[in-house]
Amino acid sequence: MRLIEPFGAGGGPDIVARALAGALAISQGRPVEVVNHPGGGSTAAPALVLKAPADGETLLINTSAHAYSAVVVADLPYDPLSDFVAVAPLTSQAYVLVAGAATGFGSLAELIAAAKAAPGSVRFGSTGVGTATHIGTEELNLAAGIGARHAPAGPHDSLSDVVSNAIRGAIDYMMAPISIAAGPIEAGDLVALGITTAQPSPTLPNVPTLAEAGAPGYDFPIWYGAWAHAATPPAIVKRRADSIAAAMSRPDVRDVLARHGMLPMNLTSDEFVRFVIDETHRARRIIPAGRPA
Repeated sequence: MRLIEPFGAGGGPDIVARALAGALAISQGRPVEVVNHPGGGSTAAPALVLKAPADGETLLINTSAHAYSAVVVADLPYDPLSDFVAVAPLTSQAYVLVAGAATGFGSLAELIAAAKAAPGSVRFGSTGVGTATHIGTEELNLAAGIGARHAPAGPHDSLSDVVSNAIRGAIDYMMAPISIAAGPIEAGDLVALGITTAQPSPTLPNVPTLAEAGAPGYDFPIWYGAWAHAATPPAIVKRRADSIAAAMSRPDVRDVLARHGMLPMNLTSDEFVRFVIDETHRARRIIPAGRPA
């Protein structure tokens, strides 16, 4: 059995996939492999899943990017909604908005002021067009009333590469997993401007939420789920959903995820299907059809 994730080793989907793989291997009594397959702005991994047999032996572990790409990314080699079936929700977590230390931005207010003083002068990075880091930042820009240039990841860039871009000044700000950003923040290479959710992070207790920092009402958790090829028989999808739910309820799995600030999503499979559709509508409201990504 394979779990394929699109953002590379060390990212949130990789952490979730490896915790899940360990638990599934125990319950099923056989190996479960995690495959890191970054590229294409997170689209390479879903395309790879569709090349595998539709037998439930190959699952996609992805972020909310899977839902957002359905309405934001043009010319996808697949349809995220019709070519896949949503199997199970996994986790949600806060990210942190960071700026490179060289920008001189010490707060969200300073970033907003700079962007308003010279519209289009600041650049934000993301892991690709239609990914959660793209949609979440665009929603923040709308809430703050600023314009900024989008610099999406290159075709083969991982999330760590995008963080490196912020550190070396190729971009000015971005959303990053707290687990990846905490080290560079402590080292002084990145400056934490705000937590993306309405609740603060116990990992970065001195960092305000973005709603507190200057974007009232802003709340953008990053969430993860599991998908299968749409042609997978419903009975197999149900078995996979049940086994994933059991794995995610294990105390050892929850402990691993909690250490990375991840919270379980308490949704049934049917609720998760509806949730994914609702999230595609959210992306459409943030980046309307015809607006450049």
